[in-house]
Amino acid sequence: QVQLVESGGGLVQAGGSLRLSCAASGRTFSSYGMGWFRQAPGKERELVAAISRSGSSTYYADSVKGRFTISRDNAKITVYLQMNSLKPEDTAVYYCAARPAWATLTSPRYDYWGQGTQVTVSS
Repeated sequence: QVQLVESGGGLVQAGGSLRLSCAASGRTFSSYGMGWFRQAPGKERELVAAISRSGSSTYYADSVKGRFTISRDNAKITVYLQMNSLKPEDTAVYYCAARPAWATLTSPRYDYWGQGTQVTVSS
């Protein structure tokens, strides 16, 4: 069982930056691949970024490539999402999630989810 708690969301102007954190509980954190998703009002949830268990491999959606960076610190059992050059279209609730070891970076299979943190980018 893994519990995930996101933090770091807020209101920022376009062009600004935010860093989201996702603190995990449990000693098996390094056994899970991790991902950040977002869901805007009226839209489907989408995978924004994913990272492998070791942190050596990452995936980014085209919409955030070059602006967002996912990373993890297994010693601190935390995963991060650094978001730069934010745009109004990045406004959404952001969720972190944990996927099983066998799932690939782009797998839709995620077993544990955080409660989400709101990110609002004003124009």
